[in-house]
Amino acid sequence: MPRKTNEPPGPIARFRRHEHLTRSGEVQDSIFCIEEGWVGRYTLLGAGRRQITALYLPGDYCEPQWIIRPRSTESIVALTPVRAWRKPVVRLTEADRYSPESRELIGALPKIIERQSAWIIALGRKTALERISTLMVEFMERLKAGGRGQGERFPMPLTQTEIGDVVGLTPIHVNRVMKDLKTRGIIEVKRRFVTVHDQAELRAIADSDQLH
Repeated sequence: MPRKTNEPPGPIARFRRHEHLTRSGEVQDSIFCIEEGWVGRYTLLGAGRRQITALYLPGDYCEPQWIIRPRSTESIVALTPVRAWRKPVVRLTEADRYSPESRELIGALPKIIERQSAWIIALGRKTALERISTLMVEFMERLKAGGRGQGERFPMPLTQTEIGDVVGLTPIHVNRVMKDLKTRGIIEVKRRFVTVHDQAELRAIADSDQLH
């Protein structure tokens, strides 16, 4: 989790579902530390198609690269109600480069790069079943690490349309794959929570070594 002390990391900000934290091209004066809620970075394509290119969950820094270049290259929207702390953007100078705050932000960058690489592989080479299984494994591990899931059970507030915007599938295709996973007894989705009944099989489908 980014916040390691009892001291407030900055002013609090709240966003409604579908409210934008920022839009593409806007200059940023703060980096958001997500306390509650899910946030998506996205690009709009032709005919209103949307590709979600990153997801930020509780405990994540949203766009820590703004510490280097404080301008948003894509729009960022709250996918659920969001509560976040604003951390002022700090320029990386010799004086502040090794401050705890700067080191935390820099330390978040490799994780984002690893996730982006994994999703390039998923979108470019994996089947629909493998993509969604990979996404479920990622959520399970990230939420457990952030203290927001119990390993095999974790919250799932995304709609099938939003899942489709992440994995590059239509909502109908997402629904078909989710039903397949449920029919095979691998997962169960109930009241916006996912329970993974067979982690080994889910990881085998996802080829989750790619995530690490």
